[in-house]
Amino acid sequence: MMTGRLSPSPAFAALDRAAAERILILDGAMGTQIQQLGLAEDDYTGHGSGHACRHHSDHPQQGNNDLLVLTQPDSVEEIHFRYAMAGADIVETNTFSATTIAQADYGMQAAVYDLNVEGARIVRRALDRATAQDGRPRFVAGAIGPTNRTASISPDVNNPGYRAVTFDDLRVAYLQQAQGLIQGGADILLIETIFDTLNAKAAIFACIQAMEAHGQRLPLMISGTITDASGRTLSGQTPTAFWHSVRHARPWSVGLNCALGASAMRPHLAELSGVAETNICAYPNAGLPNAFGQYDEGPSDTAVQVAEFAREGLVNVVGGCCGTTPDHIRAIAEAVAQYSPRKVPEYA
Repeated sequence: MMTGRLSPSPAFAALDRAAAERILILDGAMGTQIQQLGLAEDDYTGHGSGHACRHHSDHPQQGNNDLLVLTQPDSVEEIHFRYAMAGADIVETNTFSATTIAQADYGMQAAVYDLNVEGARIVRRALDRATAQDGRPRFVAGAIGPTNRTASISPDVNNPGYRAVTFDDLRVAYLQQAQGLIQGGADILLIETIFDTLNAKAAIFACIQAMEAHGQRLPLMISGTITDASGRTLSGQTPTAFWHSVRHARPWSVGLNCALGASAMRPHLAELSGVAETNICAYPNAGLPNAFGQYDEGPSDTAVQVAEFAREGLVNVVGGCCGTTPDHIRAIAEAVAQYSPRKVPEYA
């Protein structure tokens, strides 16, 4: 990889040291916490309570959670802070959909760079507050979601060859996002919830370009999602095939998140752990959603299942995805504390 000629960032060595000592903890769901704020349209735009957004759109913004880093920064910072104090070593930015492609639904493409810069800065402030209290170092993970388009599959059943987005469209969008996250102070770049490996490859390419422009190599975390009982991503890859498709990037970690609860994730995680020559990260949902789209699995139930990953030596980093809360993260951190991290094989 071209990043081989770049010197590692200071966070790289610190992250490696921490991961060698214990299983690291990632934070939990952002959307779950934002829903509890009960925000209305004026809160999202900042025209009610909060900070008025300097970027204008004629589209309604309610539901555009990424925008809250500009209009409700104090509330977003407090969520990050609660996760840090619950035991998270790595806390993600609230930028899952902060690309021009995803923000087009809200007419907020012009806000994207600011979303990523401020998203990283807010997490840094929250983590600095937490570290001032307990002295524990923590890391900002710049969250890069999959976008709402796929490069491998046609959205038109009558035209299998059609694509709603090109590889280069994705690369350009991800590059802008990655540059903003690095500018804002992200220690890690996290490409997550990958359902289409071609999208992920565009994100990897963009992250490498952003690192080269920055002049330092940041730890890269890559996390796929298994969409159903077939044990494959939406674009049809098994965990093993997924690993071999992204292995060239030599990520700091590879893993699985979202879609499945912990128990259903386990066999796919075990397969990935058996082939990947890097750290393994797992952050499952709090079970499967109920008929109302809510998650009923409590912190202790999730923690017991995630602790099994640790007991079996499958993981180096664990956390929570949809439906998880600071209480889930605290329970997970306590449950895995007694176990050693998975021994990482060396790259051939």
